[in-house]
Formats: sequence, structure tokens, C-alpha cells
Amino acid sequence: MGPRALGAIPRAGLGHWPTPLERCDHLRRALGGDRLCPEIWVKREDCSGLAFGGNKVRKLDFILGAALADGPVDVALTSGALQSNHARQTAAACRRLGIDCELVLSSMVPRNDDLYRRSGNVLLDQLLGVTIHAVDSPTDGATLIAERRVALESAGRRVLVIPYGGSDLWGTLGYVSATEEWNAQAGREGLSFGFDRVVLATSSGGTHAGTLLGVKKNGLRTHVHGIAVLEDSASAEARIGPLLGTAAAELGVGPPALELIDVTDEFLGDGYGIPTPAMLEALALFAGNEGLVLDPVYTGKAAAGLIAMVRRGDIPASERVLFLHTGGGPALFAYGDALLAGRPIDD
Repeated sequence: MGPRALGAIPRAGLGHWPTPLERCDHLRRALGGDRLCPEIWVKREDCSGLAFGGNKVRKLDFILGAALADGPVDVALTSGALQSNHARQTAAACRRLGIDCELVLSSMVPRNDDLYRRSGNVLLDQLLGVTIHAVDSPTDGATLIAERRVALESAGRRVLVIPYGGSDLWGTLGYVSATEEWNAQAGREGLSFGFDRVVLATSSGGTHAGTLLGVKKNGLRTHVHGIAVLEDSASAEARIGPLLGTAAAELGVGPPALELIDVTDEFLGDGYGIPTPAMLEALALFAGNEGLVLDPVYTGKAAAGLIAMVRRGDIPASERVLFLHTGGGPALFAYGDALLAGRPIDD
């Protein structure tokens, strides 16, 4: 099959589109006002629907749409960390579409306490009634998914394996679509020249790759700046390149130059899912000034990067910046110990 227009690619009918685009004037004042801080807007992918929403809903819309175009799917298998947002959104999408779902969740964060293992996304996974397999590592998870696929297919069931983070060709196209969406919204808001920069959390790579390809496809001058939250910047950038190539080929457009992939791991801290003081401050600044709730694993660290770059002058006050809010709020409840440390409630 040759290249296709984005609108011709099947979708599963998930999510609430378009998600809101909001300007953050109070946050801008808190960061020094228009003399020191750029104009900041937020793309609210946390409002995408399906069990508290998030960016994976848009990816799953394309992934499941492509799979269902080839016939009914009996079981979906996917993997992630124990508190995986992707797993929770996959479970909800499958329930919406009447597909059985099995989640393989691994211990990617060095925690084994009851709060982390029983609240947040884990609680929602259980509420959604899907099958949950707990393993010690992502390697063990990959092995178990392969075994489950063989067993289920041997029983005559059609199985769809959804990659970690929903980052494949179809998931990447979800964020080409999102880029077209926020660019159209910027036009309706009268934002001449759109956005100078997009800041987003970068982990499995599909959201970053799709945004970068969407910028290229639509002839925008927007710089896409990824904040690594899973691994070092070199590893993150290595994930993005192949996704760009396959998605660009599907749409019949030239991929962006690999030199345009920009990821920093400065704000990763001690690793994936491990809180940092800058992340905690970012959560407080967004919530206290805009009523926007970020999460401690992805958007909190991405926002910490945005705030630091503004304060250092790395992002000029003359720019207009779009912060991609990719969701993840349920994980806050698994991090209540870190978030409430030193903040007792008055009697």
C-alpha cells in the first residue's frame, strides 16, 4: 500500500477531540512576567477522556483503528511500569471497544511499598477488570508477552500486541494529528506565526516523533524540545529516529533531519519515576497558579525543564511556548508520601 493522507487512516473513535488549548497568564506572572517569561500555552491532552485521559488515548485511537480495520481483535497485550499510564489507558480503550486486555507490569521504579503497589493507576487497572501480570523487569515482561501471545493464538484468538508506550508507526501518527489540531487551534485563537517552541516529556518516543513530523509536514517553524523522563538523552533520541522514518513513509513526506531531534536529560534526576525537588516545585507552580494538575513521572519533570529554561533565559521572553500536558494525574496518588512531605494539614 502506498502513502496515505492522514485523514484516510482508520481510527477507533476513542477520546474527546479537540482537547483544549489554554493560555497560562498567572504562571507567566509567577515566572517574572512578560519581561522575563515567554507566553505559555498548554495543550490539555489530559482531557482526552478514557479513565482520566492522557496522550496514549490519541495513540491508541490510531493503533486500535488500524488493527480493527483488519478484523475483530479478541485480546490486546501491552506492557509498562507498575504505575503505567499507557497500561491504564489501554485497559480503558479495550473496555470501550469490547476487547479483552492483559497488562504486563514491571518494577521499573525502586519502590515496593503498599501505596505504590495498590493505588493510582494500579487501582484503576483493577477497577477496569483486566488481567494484570506483575513481573520483575521489562525483560521478563517481554518474555511473558511472547508466551501469552503464543498461548492465546494457539487457542484460536486474534491477539494484538501494543508496544511499550504505544510508540509505533500508528501511535506516532496520533501525534502528527495532534500537531495539526493544535496548529489549527492556534489559528482560531489569532496567534500569528503559531508557537515558537513545544516542550514535552520524552519517554518511549512516539509523542515526540509525531510532534516533530507534524511540524515538518505542516511547514511550521516550531522547535520541539523533549525533556527525557525515562533514560538518557542519547537513548531517547535513538528511539525517535526510526519512528520518524516509518511514519514519514506512511504519509509520503520527507522525514525531518535527525539533527532536529532535541532531547535533554538534565531533569531526569536519579531515574524514571524518582521524584526531584524541581519536579515538586513545578507541580506546585502549575497547580497554585493555573489550577493545572501535572503528574510526578512525566509532565512534572517536563515542566521542571520548562521552568528552568525560562529562569536561565534559555527560552527568550519574546517566544510563544506550547507545553504538551500528556496526562498521568492518577499516579499522583501513588506518590502522596513525596508530595505531602513537610506539609501537614492543620487541625
